[in-house]
Amino acid sequence: MSVPRQRWSLALLAVWSLSSAVLATVVQDFNHVERCKDSLYMGTPPRGLTENRLKRICQRYGDRPRYVTLYDPAKRIPVYSAYSFKKTEGDRRVDFAWMYEPQLAELDGSGNMLPFPTGYLHMKFEDSQAVLDDYSDVVLYERGQLNPDQHQSDLNDRAATYTLTNVVPQIREFNVGPWQEHQERIRLRLNNFCRGHAFVVTGVTTKGNTIRRNNQDRLMIPEDLWSAYCCTDYDRNAPHDVRVRFPSQASLAKNAKEGNTVREMTVQDLESFLKTNMDVDLNLQIFYDNCVSPSSLPASLNHVI
Repeated sequence: MSVPRQRWSLALLAVWSLSSAVLATVVQDFNHVERCKDSLYMGTPPRGLTENRLKRICQRYGDRPRYVTLYDPAKRIPVYSAYSFKKTEGDRRVDFAWMYEPQLAELDGSGNMLPFPTGYLHMKFEDSQAVLDDYSDVVLYERGQLNPDQHQSDLNDRAATYTLTNVVPQIREFNVGPWQEHQERIRLRLNNFCRGHAFVVTGVTTKGNTIRRNNQDRLMIPEDLWSAYCCTDYDRNAPHDVRVRFPSQASLAKNAKEGNTVREMTVQDLESFLKTNMDVDLNLQIFYDNCVSPSSLPASLNHVI
């Protein structure tokens, strides 16, 4: 009787492990988590970012995955957040409680991001990610969202952008000036001329400057912010100066008080820049197949497959 009972226990353990893996937000592969891949063009994350310490977060809120983030727990900032753009009116930001990601420190059954408690937060969470105290006495920097709430329409999708795992320190003049203007420009462009789904990846480069607290390095300060979008179903009758910015386009800017103009460029030019300014390999590719929409075969050739 002991052998069947042991097998039954092992089976239960396997089922529990599988269910926990499905719910957990820190994952091995975005493609193996329920709907996380819906935030990525062709369900495929950027390739070429190879550092082992980076954590893949399926950002869950309200028991649903909302977008994905590649997070660096050593620098305590995201490398990038990738999301599906939702058409919005660009209204004023709504106040939500700032949240953290429990999964960076421990496995939790729900897999949801959680609001910061008003009291004590265990040191294991502070060791694994940014906390509110890291930003409390920093007057030069704003909490800059990589996935901005203005690019989301559903209330819960917007709330999910208010987690510090989606935030990097941005120079205030840059955050409320050129970068905010860029986010609004992209919002209007995708609102008006993208006919299908638009996918966005926004990330950073870092050089070594940090925000310190209690004589410890806490947050790496991005040197550059970059972003790229992919929309293969767009308005072919759009004005020429807009049409040439589809199906994909990228942007790059210095996270600085001056000299922070946002420059638009091709995604391939951005990738060339990142290959010399980030720890990536030569196979870096932000969008699967360079955001080229798969074409269907003519009906006359279908029988060949």
